[in-house]
Amino acid sequence: MGQLVALDSLLHSRQVWQGRAAPQPSGSQPTGWPTLDSALPSGGWPEHAMTEILLPADGVGELQLLLPTLARLTREGRPVMVISPPYVPYVAGWEARGVVMSQVDIVRADERDVLWAAEQCLRSASCAAVLAWPAHADDRALRRLQVAADTGKALAFVFRDRRHAVQASPAALRLELESTPAWQVRVRKCRGGNPPVSAVSLVSGWS
Repeated sequence: MGQLVALDSLLHSRQVWQGRAAPQPSGSQPTGWPTLDSALPSGGWPEHAMTEILLPADGVGELQLLLPTLARLTREGRPVMVISPPYVPYVAGWEARGVVMSQVDIVRADERDVLWAAEQCLRSASCAAVLAWPAHADDRALRRLQVAADTGKALAFVFRDRRHAVQASPAALRLELESTPAWQVRVRKCRGGNPPVSAVSLVSGWS
């Protein structure tokens, strides 16, 4: 029978490797929703990457989800591009939430040009964030947006119908927004960690 050796003596003599948990990264791109930030591995939006937001329908609060981020970026004097939203943003409402509208450009593009316009804006390195609503986007097109976001050091937000949730996605972060029974998001995919099991409530407000 082998000799029993106390674990602390092995650790002290450095005969056993002692692992340490990696520190939780602090996000430089907070979502503005404390409950969501705490649920994400990076503590906020993934930097220089694409976030895909799946919706049950248009107009269920998807823009409200991003208003804290848009307010923060535009107050810093950083441009934001909004490409082919299903509804024209309510300027007074955005301004009331702190968004500097002089830093926001709203682009109307034909359905076939939405992805192209989003990619060009992301690659330009002149936009802090790009929001787009493509009617159709396959895996190849989404990968191009992910690469463009990394190239241009920008945040990309792509809004799609939740029926696409069954398909794989190259997005660094994938959220599904739910409006009933309460306004909340489910993290379907997040780079750098495992998605939380439960939905993240957004009813507590944003900061």
